Order: sequence, then C-alpha cells, then structure tokens
Amino acid sequence: MTDASDARSSSTATAEEGWADALAEAAAGGAADGSVTSGPIAAAEDPEGWGAALTEAAGSETGEARQLSDLAEADGWGDALADAVAPVIAAPPESTRVLSQAEIDSLLGFDGGNGAEDDTSSGIEKVIARGLVSYERLPMLEIVFDRLVRIMSTSLRNFTQDNVEVSIESINSLRFGDYLNSIPLPAMLVVFKAEEWDNYGLVVVDSALIYSVVDVLLGGRRGTSPMRVEGRPYTTIERGLIERLCGVVLQDLTEAFSPLAEVHFRFDRLEVNPRFAAISRASNATVLTRMRIDMESRGGQIQLLLPYATLEPVRELLLQQFMGEKFGRDSIWETHLAEELRQTEVALDVVLDEQTMNLADVVRLRVGDRITLGVGPGAPVRLRCGDTALFEGKVGGSKGRLAVRIERSISRHDSEQEMPAVETVG
Repeated sequence: MTDASDARSSSTATAEEGWADALAEAAAGGAADGSVTSGPIAAAEDPEGWGAALTEAAGSETGEARQLSDLAEADGWGDALADAVAPVIAAPPESTRVLSQAEIDSLLGFDGGNGAEDDTSSGIEKVIARGLVSYERLPMLEIVFDRLVRIMSTSLRNFTQDNVEVSIESINSLRFGDYLNSIPLPAMLVVFKAEEWDNYGLVVVDSALIYSVVDVLLGGRRGTSPMRVEGRPYTTIERGLIERLCGVVLQDLTEAFSPLAEVHFRFDRLEVNPRFAAISRASNATVLTRMRIDMESRGGQIQLLLPYATLEPVRELLLQQFMGEKFGRDSIWETHLAEELRQTEVALDVVLDEQTMNLADVVRLRVGDRITLGVGPGAPVRLRCGDTALFEGKVGGSKGRLAVRIERSISRHDSEQEMPAVETVG
C-alpha cells in the first residue's frame, strides 16, 4: 500500500509539471509572434466574439484618456491643480494642540478689556457684542460711580494702610444670565440689599484682589506679589476679610448716592457659587461697573452689578443731566433769584365786604346809588394779594390818611376754606 500511494503521488506531480510546461510554452509562443488564436479553438473559447469587443472598447477609452491628458497639458490647469494638491497630500498631519484658558478668553472677548469697541476686534467679539443689551443711558449714574471712586480711594487707604488707587475700567449694560456665565472663577460674590428700594445688587471680587487684600491686611511685605493657591475653597479668615472689604465698599456706595437719594446698602450674604447669587431673572437687564484696585504691585478687579429693577425708584433722577457737585443745583442762581423775589412789588387789596347781586341789579346801578355794606364800624377787614388772603386787620387813620392795622396773619389753608363760593342767580 505504501508503494502504490507513493507511485500515485509521483505520477500526479509529473502530470502537474507537464501542464505547467505546456502553459509556459503557449504563453511564450503567443508573445513571440504577436498573433491571436483563431480557428476552432478560438471560436470555442469566444463563441460570441465579446472578447474582441472588450478589446476595442478598452482601446477607445485609452485614446480618450490620452486626448484629455493632452488637452490638460495644453491649457496648463492640470499642472496648477497638481501644484495645489501636492502640499496637502505631502503635508504631515499636525499634532492636536489644546488651547489654554487665557487663549479661549481672549478669543471670546472675555479678557477683561476696557469694554470699548474698536476696529481691531475679532469677528467673534463683534458677533458677541451684537448680542449685548442696549438700554437708555443714565448720565447721573455715571457721576455717582465717579463719586464712588473718589470716596473709595480714601476709605481703602484707611482700611489697608497702604497706597490704593481705584479706577473705573468700564460701565456697560448686559443681561443678568450672560453675566453669571462670564464670571471668572474662583471669586467671591457678595449679595447686598438696598433697604429703601427693596431690591438687591451684587459685588464680585476676583481671586487676584482677594489674595492681595489678605496679603496686605495680614502684614505682607510691599513689592511682592501674593501667593495664589488655586483649587481649594476660601478659608474662614479670607471670607471674613473680604466681608469687611465689601462692607467698606457698600458704605461708600451709600455715601455716593446720598446727594441723589436717601438709600442704605446692607450686606446680605456671601457666596462662591454664582448659582446661589441669583438676584434677578436671567433675561433682566443690569448695569455692570468694573473697577480696578491697585496697591503698588498688588491688586485686582471688583465688579458692581445693579439690576435696572433696583434703580427703577430713582430712574427719573438718574436720567437728569449733571450740573455741579450738587447734582443740578446752582447756589449762585438760587441766591440771585431769592434776592430778586424779595424786591418784587405786589399789590394788596383791603376787602371791606363781599356781596352777591343779581345781574339785573348790577345793570340798573347809576351814579349816586348807594350800596349798603354788611359790616359795622370797627369790623375786621381782609388784606388780599390776588385771590389769596394774607392778613386780617382793622381800618383806622394815620397821619391824616386811612390805614389798616394788621391783627393776625391768615394761613393758606384757612384762606382756601373761607373762600366764598360762586353763586349763580337766575
């Protein structure tokens, strides 16, 4: 059995080698003479002639491709297209780079600029700026904030025992929800209440100012930047010092509003999460004032937010134009007007009696007729200026002339009550 199987294997291998040799000779012969197989065998292999048709079609397509290639080379656009595509194909894939928070804030326009629009702002900044709320301008409010800056400069010097400079960076209007989403964290948010207006406001202190104030109040050396420890909650000492700072700011804000309206701003609570400092609806309009506080090489930003609903009780006063330190009052003009009024001449009428007569009796009056008065000798008379009774007195004589001696003055309230009613007689 082993010998038979070996013989069968050898014969199969010999047959396969014979077929391979035959195929190789046939291929070599066809390549040498370049002829196409014809006759019965060709007809058997290609009974319908579709092989020749495929060959002709391939030849025609090759000719058309050659023509298009020649046309592209003649017009020159083929080379231009190749030059444009070559750098893209040849360029190696760029490595993915993650933007830093500072770059993202600068791209979106939240880099804490002065708020002024210029021609150098990017397209994204302009699109965002178009979404800001534009409300009526309040000239008096800008003067209140200027007054606040002057007062804070003095009070913070006394509070920190250091050289403090306070300046306004921007005053603009925006929606409350947009502001909450743009607060740079970590920060402290102080909610205060306007007692007389029965509404709330917000003071936001950024982390740079927090650490600067803590460093100054706890005896840090001048000329050194405070150490900032990110990623941890604020301590009780830090919260207490910032609460004292905001108390000074709110007291100064009360004093800044005092020439305009009597209002007291009271500290309500301190938060570190903006969601817990929601004092208004997200769509409501607010006035945001950004102020910069510098203490030599240290400092930061403090932001004051007042909703328009909070300022509504004094809206008419805030719309006035500012003239002088006393908000529109001119003491020189007031003094001149008072002096001129005192020198104005007025006519006083002495009224002996008043009677009501029919129109027919008035028409029948003639020269020489007598009108009997309803008062007797020595009765009191009234002194009037126009329709207003001023004094009450008695008629007498002085130096050969009639005179009236004033007995008492009549208040305006009594004059209105005693004014006779108009009677209509038919």
